[in-house]
Amino acid sequence: MKNNDKTNVMRVLDAKKTLYESHTYEADPTFTGEQIAGILGEDPDKVFKTLVTQGKSGQFYVFVVPVGEELDLKKAAKAAGEKSVAMIKQKELLPLTGYVHGGCSPIGMKKQFRTFIHETATQYERIFVSAGRVGCQIGLAPGDLISVAGCEPADITV
Repeated sequence: MKNNDKTNVMRVLDAKKTLYESHTYEADPTFTGEQIAGILGEDPDKVFKTLVTQGKSGQFYVFVVPVGEELDLKKAAKAAGEKSVAMIKQKELLPLTGYVHGGCSPIGMKKQFRTFIHETATQYERIFVSAGRVGCQIGLAPGDLISVAGCEPADITV
């Protein structure tokens, strides 16, 4: 991959000397997370999506969950110490994070928000998250993702 093909996520990981592998595929906005896992040839439990929420306090939080799972908003609020959290509107995603829907990564957002990752992530040698662009994923050790993105493992799915 040429340097100008690198995403911001890859540049952050390179700067931190973090090992990762990138995977690109023909992007289709109708693809589900499970279909993307299939394209990668990976178990959907190892492929994670990044969700951005706002708490009752006004603070924003990032939750990283397996693509086949659903974020439990009550558990998410409890993890964040909030009365409640709600998903942000899709149109708010790009100005807030710098990422578009389907290409949101917990690494390299415009601003670092408190980030939680589903506790199962640490069971695997390698997990996958968006590389910050639709049609591009990165695989890396969960401990590296936790370290780089400042993730807190938590029970956050339904």
